[in-house]
Amino acid sequence: MDTADIFKDGEGLVRTGPPGEEQPAYLSKSALYSLAGLTKEITPDFLADGGITRAQQATAAGQLPRIDFDTSTRIGCPIIDVGKLVCVGLNYHDHAEETGHPAPQEPVLFFKAQNAITGPTDPIVIPQGSEKVDWEIEFAIVLGNAALNLEDEDAARKVIAGYTISNDVSARDFQLERGGQWMKGKSCPTFNPLGPFLRPQTSIEPFNLGLELRVNNTVRQRSNTANMIFNPLYLVWYISQFMALEAGDVINTGTPGGVAQGRPDEPYLKPGDIVELAIDGLGRQRSVVMAPRNTR
Repeated sequence: MDTADIFKDGEGLVRTGPPGEEQPAYLSKSALYSLAGLTKEITPDFLADGGITRAQQATAAGQLPRIDFDTSTRIGCPIIDVGKLVCVGLNYHDHAEETGHPAPQEPVLFFKAQNAITGPTDPIVIPQGSEKVDWEIEFAIVLGNAALNLEDEDAARKVIAGYTISNDVSARDFQLERGGQWMKGKSCPTFNPLGPFLRPQTSIEPFNLGLELRVNNTVRQRSNTANMIFNPLYLVWYISQFMALEAGDVINTGTPGGVAQGRPDEPYLKPGDIVELAIDGLGRQRSVVMAPRNTR
């Protein structure tokens, strides 16, 4: 997958470069523009200060220098210092059905470790002791302002900075066979590729976007955000009734049917597999699965 495919039909905040040395940029019309004159990093404070709008406007006005970019350049997660990674479970009817759960009457919420987040083309590493690592394509929301006890969905829209792609990678044996706690199977290192860019919420509507995930070029998940049980704006409103959300928080909005857990005849991920994700207007991800790392 080349850069044109990763950034296809997209615009928004991007971070490129080796881990720990990423540079902030803005993607527009298949070109990257340096944000060095606006910020050193894409942080929660940058988002809270209207950074995504300022970057969008500066790019449109031709005020930012263009960056040379090739396929050898790594793409990092589009933001740093994520505060909370809030996840929504069972938010598509077909996924609830394939996992043997009834459709929830209210959103099912859980947390995932922030340091599970990695770049959209970084490898997915199978953790030691797991044999059931699964894929989950998800539409992700990134907060641009604080929120608590929001009044309605209109208020929710105003605190959203933008949207991106998330892969909620899950070790089902850790999740279901080691005490029944979802967090255990969701928080391993590399278990949340995020990106490739953070698209401003003002430039795209979240209610009718196609999602697709492939493993080794075979379609495993294909759906649309219109099929969510609880729509993205409702989720932001709902979550704000239970916790104080902050700029830079990420919300994974749930995955559609088609995960390995729901297909007993299909294998889980193994070393060498290639996982590719795409959401309309949000670009693409591509991750290679790797064997467990020796931590000794």
